[in-house]
Amino acid sequence: RTAAANRFSPELCSLNMGSLNFAIFPMAATIKEFKHEWEPRYLEMTRDFIFRNTFKDIETVVGRLGALGTRFEFECYDVGHLYSLAHFLDRGTVQPPLFVQMILGILGGIGPDAENLMHMKTTADRLFGEAYRWSVLGAGRHQTNLVTIGAILGGNVRVGLEDSLYLTRGQLAKSNAEQVRKIVRILRELSLEIASPDEARRTLALKGAEETNIA
Repeated sequence: RTAAANRFSPELCSLNMGSLNFAIFPMAATIKEFKHEWEPRYLEMTRDFIFRNTFKDIETVVGRLGALGTRFEFECYDVGHLYSLAHFLDRGTVQPPLFVQMILGILGGIGPDAENLMHMKTTADRLFGEAYRWSVLGAGRHQTNLVTIGAILGGNVRVGLEDSLYLTRGQLAKSNAEQVRKIVRILRELSLEIASPDEARRTLALKGAEETNIA
C-alpha cells in the first residue's frame, strides 16, 4: 500500500485513521446502464468489504513515509477516528500541525448531516486545540453542500472526481478542475479567501515540491 508513496516521496498523502465498512453497493441500484462489466461486481463486493486500517498499519505508514518528510491528510470517517488520531498525537507518533480531513457520507461512516459535521469539529477542537487544520469531504451528492458549510465554519475544502462524479444534479463533471472552479466561485461569493499553493504549503508545513521524486 505504500509502494507508490515510497517511490515518489510526496509532500502529502492520505492516511485513514481506522478500519470501517466502506460500502458503496447501494449505488448499483441507481445506475441504469454500466459502461464496463466489472463495475456492478465491484460495487456489490463492498457489501462484504472491510477497509482495513489497524493501529499497526497506521504506525507502519507513519514510520515509513514520515522518514521521507511526507506529511499526512488524516482521513476521519467517524468521531472515533479523531480519538485514534489523538492517541497517536499524545504518543508523539504524529506531529502538529495535523491536517484532519472530516469525511461524511460514506455508508459505514458518519452520515452527511450538518449536525454531524459540527460534532466532528467541536470534538477535534477539544482534542487538538490549535494543533490542527481541517477540511471537509462530502461524498457524492453531498460534496458542495458540506464543503461550503465547512468553509463557513473556518475549515478548508476538498472536491474532486474521487469524491463525486457530478458537477450538479444530473450533470457529470468533466474534470477535477471544473469542480475546483465551481467551489472557488462559491467561496469568493462568500468573501472567503483562496490560498495560493505556496500559502497552503506553509499552512500545512509541507516540504516543498522540490523535495519529492515527482517529475
